Amino acid sequence: MMKETNQMAATEQTAQIGVTGLGVMGRNLARNFARHGYRVALHNRTASRTTDTINNFGHEGTFSASQSPQEFVGALERPRRIVIMVNAGPATDAVIDEFAPLLEPGDMLIDGGNAHFKDTRRREARLKGQNIHFVGMGVSGGEEGALNGPSIMPGGSPESYEALGPMLETISAHVDGTPCCTHIGPDGAGHFVKMVHNGIEYADMQLIAEAYDLLRHAVGLEPQQIAQTFQKWNEGRLDSYLIQITAEVLAHTDAQTGKPFVDIVLDQAEQKGTGRWTVQDALDLGVPVSGIAEAVFARSLSGHAGLREAAQNLPGPETTGTAARAEGLEDQIEQALYASKLVSYAQGWNMMDTGSREYGWGIDLGGTATIWRGGCIIRAAFLDRIRAAYEKNPDLPTLLTDDHFSQEIGAAQDAWRNVVATAARLGIPAPGFSAALSYYDALRARRLPAALIQGLRDYFGAHTYRRADRDGVYHTLWAQDKTEETRLQGTAVVLPP
Repeated sequence: MMKETNQMAATEQTAQIGVTGLGVMGRNLARNFARHGYRVALHNRTASRTTDTINNFGHEGTFSASQSPQEFVGALERPRRIVIMVNAGPATDAVIDEFAPLLEPGDMLIDGGNAHFKDTRRREARLKGQNIHFVGMGVSGGEEGALNGPSIMPGGSPESYEALGPMLETISAHVDGTPCCTHIGPDGAGHFVKMVHNGIEYADMQLIAEAYDLLRHAVGLEPQQIAQTFQKWNEGRLDSYLIQITAEVLAHTDAQTGKPFVDIVLDQAEQKGTGRWTVQDALDLGVPVSGIAEAVFARSLSGHAGLREAAQNLPGPETTGTAARAEGLEDQIEQALYASKLVSYAQGWNMMDTGSREYGWGIDLGGTATIWRGGCIIRAAFLDRIRAAYEKNPDLPTLLTDDHFSQEIGAAQDAWRNVVATAARLGIPAPGFSAALSYYDALRARRLPAALIQGLRDYFGAHTYRRADRDGVYHTLWAQDKTEETRLQGTAVVLPP
């Protein structure tokens, strides 16, 4: 009776928002809207999925089922708000092509999938010509977040956020009464920020995995003991969703074998591509994100089973982990994990800053930290301190130069260096820890060996160089008398020795 009442009510008044694409994420997002009192129109290419959603969850709110795109669009109040929850790529374009001709000026198409931000920019520019608002909306938190409160990163026009934003803020996660949702910026800004979030997520998980590997093979702990270690860490400055679930995964025992769950899982990590996109776009922007890159490469290497099998007999260090336990290494690993995590987040924020400047988005870096405090996968206690750092200094060049973080990473560096050295000595791969430390040392170096690289490039390719002691662009006549000439507007002027 309740289901019939809800469906009848929905036919008597137009829906405030519509969701097309009722996979798990789309269905849960629709349920989230309904649970918060919004009237929700549902559509799916396979009509049975729409029916199943209402039959199973109709008691949670007011839904209306639509069999066709025309019926779906007709069920929505103006301005129409249509959330697209289908696979990124051609499927999204197909849905846009299907619905755009049915819409009127001021209506909104909202892509809630993991689209590449350049696709979002293309779609937004195309639909703007039809006076339709296209919103690229990053959603983080997985299936549970979509249902109970995700972190939401919408891009698009300010006008679209005026009509859509209050609804998104209502269904998002909240921390200290603040919604984990804000307008990120124009066109592809929302999907760009979501991409960087996922890149940081890759780095975070790789660092956690390396900490586990070291605790097990350098300290000599078993998975149940390591679970307790992560539980303890989660009560301190590493307090985060990923640390919390790491403890739960490590504490789990396989019911069939009685072995630790982590020992029966194939050690080949998969990926959906957002981390790879982050690295590719960082290269295009000229931003070093070595922590994220190493995490992507580590997953890739794990999947090369044949290559790894062929290398099993390669020589390694004679010292075994159990014979080389270091006093206090467990605490040092915590410090290395925290310092490396800071570096990865700093790289991610630097990429967001650079992307914002490149595309004119005006991203609020402190605001991004605010909306990632809840709902999303990388939610962590120290994100509030990142927010505070940018609130104190909006022009902060890197998180690592913030007074508070600088002091913490300085206090951790001796332990950090020892952990990286211990891993190398024992033959335990720690690319994330190593890359983070190298990045940190490169930032603080007075002089980098890039000067020699420039000299070599000039030698074999006449690529020129700049001098540290005066302005200008120069080339040395290496194959002749090694005199130096200055390059001015395509001409060469030989300088006196």
